[in-house]
Amino acid sequence: MEWGGGINLGDFLVAAAPYGGPLALTRDETKFTKTQHAGKPLIFIFSSSGRKIASFKWTSGFLLSLGWSRSEDLVCVQEDGAVLLYDMFGTYQHTFNMGQEVKDTHIQSAQVFTSHRETGVAILSKSNRIFMVNNVYEPKTRKYPDIPGGGVECWCVVREERHTNVLVSQGRDLLLLNHIEQRPQALYPEWNEAGGCIVEMAVSTNSRHIALLSDSGKLWIGSSDIRIKYCEYDAKSQVKPKQLAWCGTGAVVLLWDMTLEVVSVNGDATSYYLDSTSHLVQEVDGVRVLGSITHDLLQKVPLVVTETLGIGSMAPGALLLEAAKGFQERSTRANDCLGMIKDAMEEAVNQCLQAAQHEYCPQAQKMLLRAALFGKSFIPEMNPELCKKTIFTLRVLNAVRDYRVGLPLTWNQLEHLTLPVLLDRLVFRRFFPLALQIASFLKLPESDGTSRILAHWACYKVLQPSQKSDEQIAKEINSKLGYTPGISYTDIANRADQAGRKQLAIKLIEYECRAK
Repeated sequence: MEWGGGINLGDFLVAAAPYGGPLALTRDETKFTKTQHAGKPLIFIFSSSGRKIASFKWTSGFLLSLGWSRSEDLVCVQEDGAVLLYDMFGTYQHTFNMGQEVKDTHIQSAQVFTSHRETGVAILSKSNRIFMVNNVYEPKTRKYPDIPGGGVECWCVVREERHTNVLVSQGRDLLLLNHIEQRPQALYPEWNEAGGCIVEMAVSTNSRHIALLSDSGKLWIGSSDIRIKYCEYDAKSQVKPKQLAWCGTGAVVLLWDMTLEVVSVNGDATSYYLDSTSHLVQEVDGVRVLGSITHDLLQKVPLVVTETLGIGSMAPGALLLEAAKGFQERSTRANDCLGMIKDAMEEAVNQCLQAAQHEYCPQAQKMLLRAALFGKSFIPEMNPELCKKTIFTLRVLNAVRDYRVGLPLTWNQLEHLTLPVLLDRLVFRRFFPLALQIASFLKLPESDGTSRILAHWACYKVLQPSQKSDEQIAKEINSKLGYTPGISYTDIANRADQAGRKQLAIKLIEYECRAK
């Protein structure tokens, strides 16, 4: 991490956006003694590589929770029910409130959650009532059925296609709340030994699976409707973990101070020992482990990688890789391996391409891509676009994984996110040259690709302090933009005028060719 080793994450509220997005950190006020002259806390925003993007002073009320929206806006929830949104550069967007009742009773805890298209906020008030907003950009508060008397141990949001449910643990009782139903529904997970109190729960990113942890250290893993039990595991610890999270959909991760325990849905467990206090970030295909010194991705090795690179593997992809190596070394084993896969050459090529997609080391990617291209030369009718697309997409992934960009995406995450969305994120982060390359490869229309990116670059350019004269800046912008279709010099001039650079605006407007 570029921030160095001086940050103890245990002292901070941490929020990390999925898909390798930005990190937000602010001092956790509950872990410090309040003093009369304590200053207002700062909120720091970093890239995933620890490179500082922005910081701003929190001047509002008591900050209870942080989260990120799908469009990478920071969602800040206050104790009085006010929810404030900022972009990743710390620019204020808008505020909404969770309602008068929440304002009067205040919030115990809050959760920011994302669905396929939207970002919502759910809160548990100090009067033990659940309120929810399903879309932070079009807030409409919904009140859920009252929870029967007694405290709430833990709770979580479970998204379904048409509505959002809330699971609440009241010690030995597990309740399902839905805003349509008037009463909570009791659920009964099948434990090997009954009588445990559920103290922690976590839902997988796709909302189909859930993990429940009891106070005796028993971990129950099953479907999110509690009807199907996959396994039950004894963590042999009655100390409540700091975090419980899903690693993709195949395992659950328990995080204590310096220990990480990974439990698969089959009940197999593996332990890891960490070098600093860490924070877990769920992803669609793994879990990120954010530490003071390093930022790691923990995921199950894809089967195609095991088959292609496993020692002694006889899969078509493994034999093609061996044949390609033998061919480079001018060895007769190339012919032997090719003879074994002559009827499965297309499968072998696809395996090498898929294995390259899941590799992170550029040298390993190149080795597998060479093998795929070598195998493809024996199948002239095979579509060449598949190889071209894989090579280009890996180039994009390697570029955005660079610490200067700080977007550590996996192939599967990029498939979920899509290249056009990645393009938008690069433009917003001001990585314009990389965005132009992607737009060119995708053959996007000028209005969605080159024109839009250059217009964003020009608007950013006029806001930056410079020792150059206004005339030089205007000429520089014109030399890049020319008269590209879709470019409006008026819009750029307006942006300069809003920033108080009237002379620059006048110079820019001289390049506007539309009389109106």
